Amino acid sequence: QVQLVESGGGLAQPGGSLRLSCAASGFTFSNSAMSWARQAPGKGLEWVSGIYKDGTNTYYADSVKGRFTISRDNAKNTLYLQMNSLKPEDTALYYCAKDFPIMVTGEPDFGSWGRGTQVTVSS
Repeated sequence: QVQLVESGGGLAQPGGSLRLSCAASGFTFSNSAMSWARQAPGKGLEWVSGIYKDGTNTYYADSVKGRFTISRDNAKNTLYLQMNSLKPEDTALYYCAKDFPIMVTGEPDFGSWGRGTQVTVSS
C-alpha cells in the first residue's frame, strides 16, 4: 500500500526556514507526480505545491510562491519542501500527497496522504 511519511516540521520564527521531507513507498515514486498540502486551524485544505514526476513542472499556490521550493529525489523516493521567509500564516499541518489533486467541492482532493507534520511559525 501507499505509504507517505512526513518529517521536518517544528517551530520557526517569522522569517525563518524549515525543510520538510516525505519518504514514499508502496508505489513507483518516479512515475508519480507529488504534492504538498496544508491545513491551518479552522481552515480548509490548501494545495501548497506540486511537482511532476521528472521534476520539470511545478505548481505553487500564490500564498507561497517565491518563498517555498518543491523538489524530489527519485533515487531516494523522497519529496522535499524548502520553506523560506516563513510567516505566521504558514502555521499548519503539512501533508505529503501522491499525485496532483482532483478539485471537488471547492477544495483539493488527494487519494493518498501522509499523516502530516506540524509547522508552527511564531515569535
